[in-house]
Amino acid sequence: MAEYTGTLTITENADKKRFETEVNGHLAFVEYIRTQDSIYLTHTEVAKQLEGQGIAKKLVESILDIIEREGKKLVPLCPYVAAYLKRHPDWKRILAAGYNV
Repeated sequence: MAEYTGTLTITENADKKRFETEVNGHLAFVEYIRTQDSIYLTHTEVAKQLEGQGIAKKLVESILDIIEREGKKLVPLCPYVAAYLKRHPDWKRILAAGYNV
């Protein structure tokens, strides 16, 4: 399947504690836990219809931008987010103290 080339609109669903985007009527999201100075990303999920299009990658990149803009630190508990950081080590600049990937 081809990579999605559109722009994702990310919304924060505070009730469900996740960042969400909708593509072609299908949902992708990353669940989180917010603390005073950090955001723990705990789970990434992409609708089956969106798999293989780079949606999760774009979603995580957008969320990392949000975390950095808010001046928060990242705690990557989600295996997908941790793997993303290994491939893009420049984002380690926002890692919370004591965390490594």
